Amino acid sequence: MTDIGAPGTSMTRREFAKATAGTTGLLSLAGCTASTPSSNLSASEVDAGGSETATQQVDPSADVPTTSPPQIVDLDEQDHQVTLSSVPSYHEVHPGESMGGPVDLPRVWAFQADDREPSVPGPILRTTEGNDIEVTLDNTDGGRPHTVHFHGVRKTWENDGVPTTTGITVPPGESHTYEIPANVPGTHLYHCHYQTHRHIDMGMYGFFRVDPEGYEPADQELFMTLKEWDNDLNKQMAGMDASYSPRERDPNVFTINGKSAPRTLHPEDGSPVIVSQGDTVRIHFANNGYMMHPMHTHNHRFEVVEKDGSPIPEAARYKQDVLNIAPAERKTVEFEADADPGIYLMHCHKVFHAMNGNSYPGGMVGGIVYEEAMDSDIFGELMDYAGYEA
Repeated sequence: MTDIGAPGTSMTRREFAKATAGTTGLLSLAGCTASTPSSNLSASEVDAGGSETATQQVDPSADVPTTSPPQIVDLDEQDHQVTLSSVPSYHEVHPGESMGGPVDLPRVWAFQADDREPSVPGPILRTTEGNDIEVTLDNTDGGRPHTVHFHGVRKTWENDGVPTTTGITVPPGESHTYEIPANVPGTHLYHCHYQTHRHIDMGMYGFFRVDPEGYEPADQELFMTLKEWDNDLNKQMAGMDASYSPRERDPNVFTINGKSAPRTLHPEDGSPVIVSQGDTVRIHFANNGYMMHPMHTHNHRFEVVEKDGSPIPEAARYKQDVLNIAPAERKTVEFEADADPGIYLMHCHKVFHAMNGNSYPGGMVGGIVYEEAMDSDIFGELMDYAGYEA
């Protein structure tokens, strides 16, 4: 029988739905990432197209850093320049034992911006329309080739970041600078385009945000990446006893911003939508996985105001509460926090994507949390599950 709720509660889905209605439960969306020590495979074995198997038993968190939550890098404040590197890391998706945990990605290749901490997703690169930015991919300490490809903006051929068509790859021991014009305002993404299917699944992706001139921020603005993972790849790359083939990819970890519920609700490590009544809320969604994710908000109807960098005319907008987000697609939604103050679910409506293994709820489940409800007993219980100590 599928477990529902905290371990040992044996709640039915109907009971859980009743418990989370109105001013009660809401779990926040988060992404999943975990990294571990180096695999004993060579670079040629790692980047071969076939199945990979590693049998060495290792401590996945030994000798590598643990990822941190992604940070916003304001490129306008640092002369429109940033240096990215790929850091083998350990990623905690949901470190606790509640709700099907712990869940991790034993090894990820996390993007690191300048001297900040490595993260999965990678840092949010933000600038203003009209700027030209320089992105240096520093692979001097790397163990395998990489590139960086930016979606959305128009750039020269040699700056497209695709080795097959540009002939430019950044091998270990070298670095390369891409010149990226911020000429298309909107929400975009970037990722490694070398052995793309594998390197994205190892965590090499992030947001690229270009604010239009005169941009007016909302009261609450959030960036949320959706991603499903087959963590056999991450285990195998950590040297653990696991076998992975891209043609037999079978996702078993589902995240928002690299975390799974209940860790998604963690105010520091997760990404709960914390609001006061009357706030305007703007959420930038990006799907960095390979599956469709229909995201549903409870008790709040939103409008899609932007898609893939193109604003949606007001005459074409309408209220809705379920939004399909395709692979590589970006959509920005806006709504007003006008519900009865409480805790409300926000989640992928594919039930399997809202689970940690056989435990429900989990995975791509997040929430809209009103500040007025943060003193409630149910919120305190959710914080216990999420591992948060005030």
